[in-house]
Amino acid sequence: MTQTSDFDYDLPEKYIGQVPAEPRDSARLLVAGAEGLSHQTVRGLPGILREGDLVVVNDTKVLPARFHLRKPTGGAVEILLLEPTGNHREWQALVKPGKRLHIGARLELAGEPVVEIVDALPDGRRIVRLLADDLVERAGEVPLPPYIHEPLQDRDRYQTIYANQAGSVAAPTAGLHLTDEVLAGFDDVGIELARVELRVGLGTFRPISAESIQDHTMHTEAYEVSQSVWQQIQAAKAAGRRVVAVGTTTVRTLESIAARYETEGEAALSGRTDLFIHRGFKWQVVDVMLTNFHVPRSSLLVMIDAFVGDRWRAIYSEAKTEGYRFLSFGDAMLLERDRNLR
Repeated sequence: MTQTSDFDYDLPEKYIGQVPAEPRDSARLLVAGAEGLSHQTVRGLPGILREGDLVVVNDTKVLPARFHLRKPTGGAVEILLLEPTGNHREWQALVKPGKRLHIGARLELAGEPVVEIVDALPDGRRIVRLLADDLVERAGEVPLPPYIHEPLQDRDRYQTIYANQAGSVAAPTAGLHLTDEVLAGFDDVGIELARVELRVGLGTFRPISAESIQDHTMHTEAYEVSQSVWQQIQAAKAAGRRVVAVGTTTVRTLESIAARYETEGEAALSGRTDLFIHRGFKWQVVDVMLTNFHVPRSSLLVMIDAFVGDRWRAIYSEAKTEGYRFLSFGDAMLLERDRNLR
């Protein structure tokens, strides 16, 4: 049994990026390849990757899903929408403080009832009903992670430049570093680009609370990949070209489909995934990963361990020594998968 404490490391607040890099592609890039570690910037990615590589991005868009509301008695309540239930105006949500709110309670914005508590779910989640069709557009805020304390001057900076359909409650943050110039550079040197969608939800950012990682349960998240993109990925693999996943959400999308495709065929190209990647995982698609530096004791860090093994500690130590910025608005690393891991 692998202990969650094995994925702990010291992360003083001074290392946590509070504002995004400006310009985006000026973010530092720690490249961890077979030859060792090198220090680059994201702007140099077209020259760092290889001709023929296939870069895959997650083009989900962040929903303005956080609301600061009031109880009729005046008490403050924060709501974070997670995903729609399929019933009209109903959403799964996190509600703080939630325990004191009974089913049927209504929350107000400027004295107007705008949200009703409908039901309670496990893990502190609630079902809520929006009482106004335009509430998200009118009052929703970009749900920045709680460790970011600086106000975001431009909320588009918490979106990738290729973000498409809104549905996520957190950004696929590795993609925040990419610019039109970087994407044009890929095209110039013969690097392909493909888009998938995973709607980032509770499964990605909820920490591991179990003592053993084997006891951790991932919440499911919705994904969708077109048949043409999957064919593009399969063609790259068949030709011996590398698949470069931008972000852990892209990794989970691709590997979830690969695990299901042989038995389910095209039905595997959309659905929900609770895939939890840890040491011993049988990799089928991703060869290289562009990702940010992750929170201690998180499922994302466990995935990195499954990708590069114990080397992650040396990579993170080097990043701290060299003053890299960590987490959502931090810098990035480019990791080549260790094919000798078991």
